[in-house]
Amino acid sequence: MSDTLTVAVLGTGIMGAAMARNLVRAGHTVRVWNRTRTKAEPLAADGATVTAGPAEAVRDADVVVTMLYDGDTALAVMRDAAPALRPGTAWVQSTTAGLASLPGLADFARDHDLVFFDAPVLGTRQPAEAGQLTVIAAGPVAERAKVFPVFDAVGARTVWAGEDAAEGGATRLKLVANSWVLAATAATGETLALSEALGVDPRRFLELIAGGPLDMGYLHAKADLILGGRLTPPQFAVATAAKDARLIVAAGEANGVTLDVASASAARMERAAAQGHAGEDMAAAYFASFDEHTAR
Repeated sequence: MSDTLTVAVLGTGIMGAAMARNLVRAGHTVRVWNRTRTKAEPLAADGATVTAGPAEAVRDADVVVTMLYDGDTALAVMRDAAPALRPGTAWVQSTTAGLASLPGLADFARDHDLVFFDAPVLGTRQPAEAGQLTVIAAGPVAERAKVFPVFDAVGARTVWAGEDAAEGGATRLKLVANSWVLAATAATGETLALSEALGVDPRRFLELIAGGPLDMGYLHAKADLILGGRLTPPQFAVATAAKDARLIVAAGEANGVTLDVASASAARMERAAAQGHAGEDMAAAYFASFDEHTAR
């Protein structure tokens, strides 16, 4: 197969738009679709073709990439695209879909003779725009050459988590990674909120742990967004983080594990969203520590 592909990207939010741009930069022919067309239209200036519907986007595509809100949305969009799907097309399903949705997605791929790759990505806006995502992928070894050019365009590395995408190895690893990301984000906001409540300059806390075993770059990155009031545009939005947290909790429950921190993180994200921060960076869960009268 040629390294130059025709790729359909369905879903052009924060991650999908960045992935589409990097695919164009890598020399691929890229067609994009988004339910809200205005979110896809800026990609025309980058060289992508904006389409009116999923079927138009996937027609004659070598690879279809879905980067949508959740598994149910991905399945619904692929059903809309079904009349134009070519047997043998590679489907790179990059939505964080959760374990409950994965069997339905795999069944759709099998029923339409698609080569199914479960391939969620690890990273946020900045690494996505730089083509530095980590792709967590599962799919048949014999067919991987079909998607290598796509993964090379959007990511810095690919971590393979199984040969049968339907087994969920990639999604499982993504949920584990996201559980850590969400816990660290929630803890950062909560620590800064406590600092403020106790009259402690949060920068003194950051200086206190600097360079030691308690320090971490991610803490500083999220703290800087909060302290600098730079929560938009989001690296990863509160509303999407809340959805992912609920998927993590559900995965734990389905496998006999109680995840108190993930459950609390979901509640914090949902509370921040209800306060009006749904479209801001997930660091805005910081505001969930305050009521509307005391929030900074």
